[in-house]
Amino acid sequence: MLKIGEKTFESRLLLGTGKYTDATVQQEAIDASASQILTFAVRRLDIFDKQQANFLESLDLAKYDLLPNTAGAKTAEEAVRLAKLARASGMCDMVKVEVIGCDKTLLPDPIETLRASEELLKEGFIVLPYTSDDVVLARRLEELGCHAIMPAASPIGSGQGILNPLHLRFIIEQTTVPVIVDAGIGSPTDVAYAMELGADGVLLNSAVAHAQDPVKMAHAMRLAVEAGRFGYEAGRIEKKQYAIASSPTSGLIR
Repeated sequence: MLKIGEKTFESRLLLGTGKYTDATVQQEAIDASASQILTFAVRRLDIFDKQQANFLESLDLAKYDLLPNTAGAKTAEEAVRLAKLARASGMCDMVKVEVIGCDKTLLPDPIETLRASEELLKEGFIVLPYTSDDVVLARRLEELGCHAIMPAASPIGSGQGILNPLHLRFIIEQTTVPVIVDAGIGSPTDVAYAMELGADGVLLNSAVAHAQDPVKMAHAMRLAVEAGRFGYEAGRIEKKQYAIASSPTSGLIR
C-alpha cells in the first residue's frame, strides 16, 4: 500500500490527465492504468467556470483522489496561490508543488520550491514537491515536513528515462516518506527500473498520452509498476564477475 499523509492507496501509479487526443482516450487510459491518483495543472483548468467543459465532469470522482499541481508557477507566491485556488474549489488538500526555474530545461527552482512547500505545510496542505534528483534538497524538503518527495528521472516530457539512478537510490535510501519518481519516464522499462530501485511510486503523463496506443501503454505501465515493486521486495541476486553453475556440482555421476 502507498501511504501519503493519512491517505492510503493500492495503486502506486499516479497518472497525469493532460495531452490526450480526446476525452474518450483519456478515460480509457485512466481505467487501464488502475491509478487512484490523478494530477492536473490548476492553471490549465478553469475550476470555477461551470460553463467550461473539463475532464472532471466525465469522471466518477468518488473513485479517485485529485492531485492538483502548480505547473506554470515561477515563484513560491504563485505556487501557493494556485494551491489555494484548488483547495477553494473543494478538491483534495494534496498538492504537487511545481515551481519551474528554467524555461528551456523545465528544471525546478530549488529555493522557490522550498519556500512554497514551507508555506503550504503551514496552511495544512499535504505537500508533494517536484524536485530535481538533488539529494540534499530532498533531505531538506523531508525535514520541512513534506509528505512525499518527487524527484525527476529526467527532464519533463523528454522520455529519456532514468538518467541518474545513483542519486535516485541515494534519495530513496535516506528518505522515510514516499519517494515518487516523476518526469522523464518513457517506457515500462523505466517504470520497472524506478520501482526496482525502491521507489514507492511513479507519476507519468506524456509516456501514456503521447504513445501510439495510450490505452495499451497505460496498462503496460500498470504492470511495470507491479512487476518492479515485486522485484524490489523479492531482492535480486548479487551481480558477479564470473559464471556460477545453476546446477549442484556435488553428487555428480562419474
